[in-house]
Amino acid sequence: MNGMNRRDFLKASAVVSVGAPLVGASMSAVAAPARSKLLKSLQYGMLPKKLSDPEKFALAKKCGFEGVEYNAGSLKDIGKAAESGKLARRAGVPIHSLVYGGWGAPFSSPDPAVIKRGLAGMQAALRSAKACGADNILLVPAIVNETVSYGDAYKRSQEHIRKLLPLAKELKVTIAVENVWNKFLLSPLEFARYVDEFDHPYLKAYFDIGNVILFGYSQDWIRTLGKRIARIHLKDFKRKGYQWTNLREGDVNWKQVRLALDEVGYSGFMTTELRGGDEAYLTDLSKRIDMIIAGE
Repeated sequence: MNGMNRRDFLKASAVVSVGAPLVGASMSAVAAPARSKLLKSLQYGMLPKKLSDPEKFALAKKCGFEGVEYNAGSLKDIGKAAESGKLARRAGVPIHSLVYGGWGAPFSSPDPAVIKRGLAGMQAALRSAKACGADNILLVPAIVNETVSYGDAYKRSQEHIRKLLPLAKELKVTIAVENVWNKFLLSPLEFARYVDEFDHPYLKAYFDIGNVILFGYSQDWIRTLGKRIARIHLKDFKRKGYQWTNLREGDVNWKQVRLALDEVGYSGFMTTELRGGDEAYLTDLSKRIDMIIAGE
């Protein structure tokens, strides 16, 4: 044994055999994805309407939320947007995102007047986002119907959204296109391709976890979209009975969703898009999100 006696050889072998599992465990720990930092948010409209803005923001903070998402239509006035942003930050729940929508003047329309109105609306919303401190705005990119084909919706929406990207870059506000029940972007592969074709840092995806349950699996969409995801909406849906539910009461596989978020490295706000309620309801909702974040 090249100078090593039998006793030394057996001792060395024992050390290797004991150490091997430790090495393997260490390698597994390194290979595991890091736990992403997820922030809890709710939509402004979910807060009790009878309260003043300072009271609403204070309640959101008390219930455990860390941010607020506004409807862009509520902040059309730049002065109001700036004031609302200041109040929200002071309470510790900054306005991180606006929802423009896009249903009223879709970028898939063949009507130039509709497109003009849509562009003006989005430009105003981008400026409101900047004023209130939000760095993200949700846009429904297109609507497919009996008079607008899928192909036309795809081409037109990309053409018109590109006109907004210089302003988005100037203001440093991301345009995040969302998957909704608009008969458009019906698979995660197509959604990823749609975003990639813009090839722009201020055009991302807004992923709604509940919207895809009727025809897909949220964790699959998350893993496919990956780094393209700028924001997340939290909803749950039960296929049987075709109904929206409270979080953790539908068919979303929340454990797999949490794992997928870690795998793609998503860190940021997850905003509940549910009915509003009082302090008890909102506190319970916040705790449900805590369980989702914990992977329960």
